[in-house]
Amino acid sequence: MIYLYILVMAVVTYLIRMLPLTLLRKPVKSRFLRSFLFYVPYACLTAMTVPAIFTCTQSPVSAVAGFAVAIGLGLRNKGLMTVAAAGCVTVFAVERLLALAAGTLFGVTVLLG
Repeated sequence: MIYLYILVMAVVTYLIRMLPLTLLRKPVKSRFLRSFLFYVPYACLTAMTVPAIFTCTQSPVSAVAGFAVAIGLGLRNKGLMTVAAAGCVTVFAVERLLALAAGTLFGVTVLLG
């Protein structure tokens, strides 16, 4: 039965990729449709990335901080590597600060004072 599921998924995936190539041989003239198709990759990438940003960290606070830094750098037209690295470093630093405030650092109990 599992092979039937895999076959159906393969056929559906193939049809999704093949049908636009066969049905849309002429250039799309509709301005609305062209603008819609232009933004589909960005919308899909955002729909996959944003939820992962807020669920992959240990704390929502660090996720929001990293997201804010990434958005800020992105709006300043920084490169992708700069934005990604700064977001990751921010998440790491905020999580270390939160862990230090909670009394643990890298899984080791820290005695403050």
